[in-house]
Amino acid sequence: MIYTLLVLASPVSGHGARTAARFASAALDRGHRIDRIFFLDEGTATGSQLAVFPQDEADRLAPWVALAEQHAVELVLCIASALKHGVLDANEAVRHEKPAASAHPAFIISGLGQLIDAAASADRFITFGG
Repeated sequence: MIYTLLVLASPVSGHGARTAARFASAALDRGHRIDRIFFLDEGTATGSQLAVFPQDEADRLAPWVALAEQHAVELVLCIASALKHGVLDANEAVRHEKPAASAHPAFIISGLGQLIDAAASADRFITFGG
């Protein structure tokens, strides 16, 4: 089965983003396929490499990076939402004259067309948060 995931939940409030990461990992472990996970609205904060969490909390970025590296899952941040939340890749930082990129390199920034394309080719479309 091919899944597309949409993550709307902030990585720091509630359990939506963490549940999405766990679901993705479990689905892949069971032999299913996830080509793309799209992050929209508050979910785009997931891609920030600048967040620092207390020592007694789990790293909220590591599970996503592992999915990208180990399973070649494409992690896409909505460009409009990412810009509003200050999550910029190198190209967007230059374009908007900001001093540095804040998006982790495992994430790409793109438009809603990527979400539509992924949803059209998936057997199941699942939303987390919102």
